[in-house]
Amino acid sequence: MAELKDILYKVTINAVVGNTSVGVNAIHFDSRLVSKGDVFVAIKGTTTDGHNYINKAIGLGATAVVCEILPNDLQDKITYIEVENTSSALAYMSSNFYENPSSNLRLVGVTGTNGKTTVTTLLYQLFKKAGYKVGLLSTVKIMVDNKEYAATHTTPDSLTINKYLKLMNDAGVEFCFMEVSSHGIHQKRSEGLQFEGGVFTNLSHDHLDYHNSFAEYRDVKKSFFDHLPKHAFALVNIDDKNGLVMLQNTKAKKYSYALKTYADFKAQVLENELSGLLLKLNESELWTKLIGSFNAYNVAAIYGTAELLGLEKVEILRLISELESVSGRFQYLISDDKITAIVDYAHTPDALKNVLETINSIRTKNENLITVVGCGGDRDKTKRPKMGHIASVMSDKVIFTSDNPRSETPETIIEDIENGVEPQNFKKIISITDRKQAIKTACQLASPNDIILIAGKGHETYQEIKDQRFDFDDYQIVQEFLKQLQK
Repeated sequence: MAELKDILYKVTINAVVGNTSVGVNAIHFDSRLVSKGDVFVAIKGTTTDGHNYINKAIGLGATAVVCEILPNDLQDKITYIEVENTSSALAYMSSNFYENPSSNLRLVGVTGTNGKTTVTTLLYQLFKKAGYKVGLLSTVKIMVDNKEYAATHTTPDSLTINKYLKLMNDAGVEFCFMEVSSHGIHQKRSEGLQFEGGVFTNLSHDHLDYHNSFAEYRDVKKSFFDHLPKHAFALVNIDDKNGLVMLQNTKAKKYSYALKTYADFKAQVLENELSGLLLKLNESELWTKLIGSFNAYNVAAIYGTAELLGLEKVEILRLISELESVSGRFQYLISDDKITAIVDYAHTPDALKNVLETINSIRTKNENLITVVGCGGDRDKTKRPKMGHIASVMSDKVIFTSDNPRSETPETIIEDIENGVEPQNFKKIISITDRKQAIKTACQLASPNDIILIAGKGHETYQEIKDQRFDFDDYQIVQEFLKQLQK
């Protein structure tokens, strides 16, 4: 059992009412989980305010409350801590409660619009192959060395992060690679963690439903690098103009990677095929099973990170050549009829453009490219027409369909997507609200040697409709339909 005064170390406190020399069994920011001897942290969320549940938490046994505004009715024998920011307080308290687990790891955070999952997962794979015990905190899953846990958010809450980092300490993990989202940075989830390095992949149109502007979205990402310590490294993609912005105020050692400009870690695509990439990395050539120029950037980021963490150059090149693509990231299959189906998580205009550019650079143009794509409901609406424009310009046929419509109607979302299609491309377009039917139609339209791209959901194994989740796996569904058509 920890003492309240110990777990408040580094928290900015405005006022204390009561005794801080009390034992704490657990920390909670969800009042429903509180039990006797716990501390309740009242977080102002996007939909609910934890301050409304302080009395409920006390009724369930909380002995201490951390809040931004003290309640009017202070109860006897309860300790109240008024702080500047409860999200920040939760981050430091979580770290202290779990004995600052990040300080016992070589922790690297990866941020950017696209590529976070691929870079973190491939670094996990690479360091495992190099013989180390490794941790992973990603959108797809959480790994504590060889043990897998389900992931629910790109950047979990700070309590969850520190809980898993502590499990990594207990398992003897040396390196950990973590996705750091703009939501996570803004909500202080990664505060109080000791990073050895930060990697910036790129910045494009996403999450503008959450952030007020692109500048705010960029500056939130930048704040992650602003807080890196002197002994850490900051590795950024300088082909993206925002890469240099990330480095402006960082105290960390600055490094760059690129394909188009001079950089510390320079990649050049020599061959680009459906079976992989032949790359020149600085002065060395290597073959990788990863596909597309966007993956050349990911490989450069992985190579740079591994070298900055002390691995030998020759070993890094050998290990990169053994890496397999990440689930739902340009994952492809070829049917007996020679129809190629590609499943990709591309759910932003930039990611969709990258995937379509990659396919178009590899294909012969004697075949049709059929794209199945939608956009998520209750999310950034401004990207929908952009997605429609890109898909219709860069494909031979397009089927607009549902992604995760959530509380919106699929018809409304599809209408927004269609607004980006220019008149000369109308004839390419079909709209089918049922995603399974859309995938089936794409398979029926395809002839031998044609390519089907199913974009937007990638690794997800569910579809979210009206607050309910239904089992749904793009890769499995397209695989089944292509098998049926072969009979």
